Amino acid sequence: MDIEIDPLEELPEKYGPVYVRVYAEEVEEEGADAAALLRDPQSAARFALAEAVRGSHKAQVCWAHMLLDGYGVARDAEAAYRWFQIAARGGDPEALNMVGRCHELGWGVPMNTPLAAAHYRTAAAKGHAWAQFNLASLLTSGNGVAQDYGEALRLLVRSARQDNAKAMNMIGRFREEGWDGRRPRLASAASWYRRAAHRGCFRGRFHHARFLYAEGQVEEAARWLAASLSSAPWDFRRDVAAAYAGHPEAAIRQAVRAFAALEEATSGR
Repeated sequence: MDIEIDPLEELPEKYGPVYVRVYAEEVEEEGADAAALLRDPQSAARFALAEAVRGSHKAQVCWAHMLLDGYGVARDAEAAYRWFQIAARGGDPEALNMVGRCHELGWGVPMNTPLAAAHYRTAAAKGHAWAQFNLASLLTSGNGVAQDYGEALRLLVRSARQDNAKAMNMIGRFREEGWDGRRPRLASAASWYRRAAHRGCFRGRFHHARFLYAEGQVEEAARWLAASLSSAPWDFRRDVAAAYAGHPEAAIRQAVRAFAALEEATSGR
């Protein structure tokens, strides 16, 4: 089985190029050199800023992401927040979602989860898949809002219909744990984890591996575990390494040890 791994997955510092690429494609017909924008972050940043100042909401969001991630420009979370706000006032759903993220995580502005939820709700009503997921996460945890599993699940389903792999994984958690007040439905959970795994969610890949192992498909489980670890952040890899270091199956231990060794080599220990 070939498992494709997206190098941009779960790496916030790589989001900048994604927005540059999308925006460059949209303006290419107007004479912009999309390839040049992708090759040179500084040129991309200058172009995005110029278009943002001219009033393009898409460029304002693009420029704000660059500021937030330090892509082609010095990182400046406060300035990023201000630009997200400008685009959000124009009703841009991505900007509304990102204003929510800034309030939830304290990016350039004091943390304010209720205000984050309000922005997510506005963007979610406009059909923004990530806002739907982000609001659902708050509703599931009860962080800053009243806990509401029913609404959370409805939002996750709407987000998953837009191919949001993280939402698919969360639906799997609902099905496995019975968070919606119904009995656990393991077959449904397995199906949702499989969908999330094939669409690149590292948590979905991990849970898919768990279910495959439970079915006795050890080698396949090890493959998906390796795929999960290859695209997961270091803290997740460390937790899995600690939990699975003494696993009875050699294939599972090997998958875990390979990425533990990679972390050691990367960190210089």
